[in-house]
Amino acid sequence: MQQIERDLRLDILNSLLTTPHRDLARVAELHKQMIERDPVFYGHLAVWYFAQGDVRDHKEVFVGNLLAGVLTEHRGAGFVLLQQLPPYQVARVVDFVKQSRGTLPRSTRTAVELYLREREQSAMSFDRAALRARKSMKHLYASLHIKPSARADAVLFKDKPPADSLAFMLKRLAKAETAAEQAELIVEHKIPYTVAIGAVRKLTPVVLVALINQMSPQEVINNLGSLRKRGALLHEEVKALVDEKLAEAAGSDRVSAFKAMKAVAASRVDAEVAERLEKVAGEQVKSKGRITKPTALFVDKSSSMSNAIELGKQIAALVSGISQAELFVYAFDSMAYPVVTASANARELADWERAFRHMLPQGSTSIGAPLEVMRIKRQVAEQIIVVTDEDENTAPYFSAVMERYVEELKTEPNVLIVKVGHCSNHLENELRRHGRAFDTFTFAGDYYALPNLVPLLSRPSRLELLLEILETPLPARGEKN
Repeated sequence: MQQIERDLRLDILNSLLTTPHRDLARVAELHKQMIERDPVFYGHLAVWYFAQGDVRDHKEVFVGNLLAGVLTEHRGAGFVLLQQLPPYQVARVVDFVKQSRGTLPRSTRTAVELYLREREQSAMSFDRAALRARKSMKHLYASLHIKPSARADAVLFKDKPPADSLAFMLKRLAKAETAAEQAELIVEHKIPYTVAIGAVRKLTPVVLVALINQMSPQEVINNLGSLRKRGALLHEEVKALVDEKLAEAAGSDRVSAFKAMKAVAASRVDAEVAERLEKVAGEQVKSKGRITKPTALFVDKSSSMSNAIELGKQIAALVSGISQAELFVYAFDSMAYPVVTASANARELADWERAFRHMLPQGSTSIGAPLEVMRIKRQVAEQIIVVTDEDENTAPYFSAVMERYVEELKTEPNVLIVKVGHCSNHLENELRRHGRAFDTFTFAGDYYALPNLVPLLSRPSRLELLLEILETPLPARGEKN
């Protein structure tokens, strides 16, 4: 029974880590299954993921389900976590709860009212929330029939902001006639970039410098595409300031590796800025954990597996960047090909691009071939990552070799299958039949989702990761966070 429960929890975690973002319906259904299978574990997982995870949709559904949960501890934790979300996410949580439950629990309305009242108590806090998320704030007040304060009413509903409000300063910014006056207003009142660009008719270098100076490193990353379109990266002084923010981002604990990697793909910046973003992502990935056990990476290069080869390069860069132990890399078809970099200290994607440059997709598939080479060479790995579609059709077969490998090298590595392309379940079924431990990660095309692998690879064991989650305390109302 203990083995079954352990596998259920690991299945839940694997599903959470591999579900694509931007698909709220799929996310909600997955969470429903999690709650039904293990509601106690779900509560701890929600709080753990809120601190460790990157996918916005998951966080919102976690908070919504906690708020509407049957367990008192869950409702208290949801109450606390809701207070930490930005307004647009609070609005999404409220709508999710209404749609999924058909009604809004009284405790959820109370949590939202507290959220709004606390922001009303600080004019600056309220003004910034109202500027950044005006539509969401209005939606929360109106849909929940919460009476706004006098200031909130004037700013959001009457469109008559008081003279000391940011909304009033935004009106002044729109009327300012010179770049110097615009920059002075931006600096003095810390007007956010996303709001200011709608009020300023022409973004001069002076105005851009003022705006970027007010931005956090994460805001710069989020808006790189917009900055590029407005010529910010073509002006030497402005670009230097952007570079400075990106350098700061590498060491910040408030920057998301997920968003940095996404920015590389989406913002179409030049090679120099892209390299800086990749460095930011790399440093943030390292902060999520370090690999301390010998690891092997097997990359399928059989026919039609060009996508596996490309993914293998990315995973090799990710793993080598956070590994403090030996890393063995092999490409395979019906044979195994060692993949080595020019330098033993190679950590960058470019290093692995060069190492894989002669690996072409061809031949049949023997997933056991690289493991057999490691058995012969007495190369000990405590975990093995296999990038494949699982269609093994040639001996030596992985499960058969694993039997000899475990017996002779006195180690039993955990296996992580990274599923790519049109996958079968052949390897999973064989491992399950032989009682071997394994995890799966389905690659859906988003390279910037790869940091989700880190929690699976950086703990000494699968059970230690589960223990870390189960020991994550649920915050209670009244506690200071």
